[in-house]
Amino acid sequence: MSTLEQVKEQLAEHEVLAGQNEIIIYNDDVNTFDHVIETLIRVCSHTAEQAEQCSLIIHYKGKCTVKTGELPELKLQCTALLEAGLSAEIV
Repeated sequence: MSTLEQVKEQLAEHEVLAGQNEIIIYNDDVNTFDHVIETLIRVCSHTAEQAEQCSLIIHYKGKCTVKTGELPELKLQCTALLEAGLSAEIV
């Protein structure tokens, strides 16, 4: 693959990802692992394993991207996460 083809491929990938936003959940001292896991399963349609892994990342790293997608869908999910008492934002 030539350098020009590689650059075009990278630009195409960047264009696809450019429309994507992320929901990030931050660690806090209030919510339990079980609450975070149950909320991620209910709101973000995570599997139990995904939700557990995200909760551990949140705990040890301080934050975790839990969902990516289009802004209108993420707004609804982020609102539900906030209503459940989690510290979340869309970036």
